[in-house]
Order: sequence, then C-alpha cells, then structure tokens
Amino acid sequence: MSIIYRNVGKTASLVLVCLLVGLAFATDVRADGHKNDFRNYQTEQEFTSFLDRLKKAIAAEKMGVIAEACADCGARSIGVTIPGNRVVMIFHPRFAVRMLKASLEAGYEAPLRLYVTERPEGAHLSFRMASDVFAPYASSGDLVAMAKELDEILLRIADQVTR
Repeated sequence: MSIIYRNVGKTASLVLVCLLVGLAFATDVRADGHKNDFRNYQTEQEFTSFLDRLKKAIAAEKMGVIAEACADCGARSIGVTIPGNRVVMIFHPRFAVRMLKASLEAGYEAPLRLYVTERPEGAHLSFRMASDVFAPYASSGDLVAMAKELDEILLRIADQVTR
C-alpha cells in the first residue's frame, strides 16, 4: 500500500511542478497571445537612496507620485520587520485626460505602478510597460499612442535611476 501512495505522491509532485512551470511561462503571455513587457532592473544601490533618486527622476520626467504603498511600513506597524517594499504610483493629469477621452474603462489602470524591493544585492525596480497595461483597452489609436509615450517615460526614469 505504501508503494502505491509513494508513487502517487511522486506523480502528483511532478504534475504540480509541471503546472507551476507552465503558469510561470503563461504569465508572460496575455490571453490575446501578446507577450507582456515586464521590466526588471537590479541595482547595487541602497534602498532608501534609490527611492529618493526614483522620485527625482519621476519629477524630472514631469510625472507625479500619486501614492506610495509601503508594505514594510505596514509590517512594522504590527511589529514585523521585512525588507523595504514600495509600490510607487505615478501619473499626470495630461495623460489622465487623454486616457479617459480614449477609454473610460482604461481609467482602472491608472496610475502606473513602479515596484521597488530591497534585496541583499541592492534595490530592485520592476514595472509593466504602459503599452501592456493599456493593451486590453487599446481599440483607440489615441490610447496606443499615449501608452507608447508613457513607455518612453518609464524607460527614461529607469535609465536615470539605474545607471
């Protein structure tokens, strides 16, 4: 009896690993077959100084920090210490007006999010490209053009803070 369970356990484990690997690859492709363009930048910079540089780069690109979610702050409030973890949400009214004119539904996706995590090797920045964020609503050429402009801004911000 134990041999059967042992073999079933190994088979189930193998199936689970295959499913997880499949899910990892599946998350890189949207339902319409388009590959998500998620950007990742590992730096050797200290977390807090990286955040300061990031906010200056955002301002230099004439974007605004709409909000900042601080997971490590929340954890600290309950007596738990975790590495630095921020979601910096950015946008600007000039893009909000254009976005909503092109698609009210796309408003759900604003503001854009930059995810900064503290890792042993330094601050890590990740974000999805605006063209991917807004792709489900992109029946409008105006929204596609706006998303491409935002892609360029996101890439310039990342370049400024990671070089």
